[in-house]
Amino acid sequence: QVQLVESGGGLVQVGDSLRLSCAASGRTFSNYAMAWFRQAPGKEREFVAAINWGGATTYYSSSVKGRFTISRDNAKSTVYLQMNNLRPEDTAIYNCAATTVYLVIRYEGYPYRGQGTQVTVSS
Repeated sequence: QVQLVESGGGLVQVGDSLRLSCAASGRTFSNYAMAWFRQAPGKEREFVAAINWGGATTYYSSSVKGRFTISRDNAKSTVYLQMNNLRPEDTAIYNCAATTVYLVIRYEGYPYRGQGTQVTVSS
């Protein structure tokens, strides 16, 4: 089992930045590809970004590419999501997820998922 705990969410203004963290425990973190998803009220869960086991390869949804950066520190068993130039449409609950395969876009492909952290962008 892999346990995932997100942190770093909050209320920010349009154009602000925020960095989310996801701390993993339970198994060897570097064996897992990681991803961030988000779900806004009344909308389906959306893929945001993914990173491979070593961190050298990343992939982003078109809605965040160029504004968000996913990274990981395997020594700290943590994956990050740096979010810049935030917009009201980025408001959502963000959660991280882990799987052994890279690249998986579907949420159902991640057997390990965190509870999420709320990000609210106010205009």
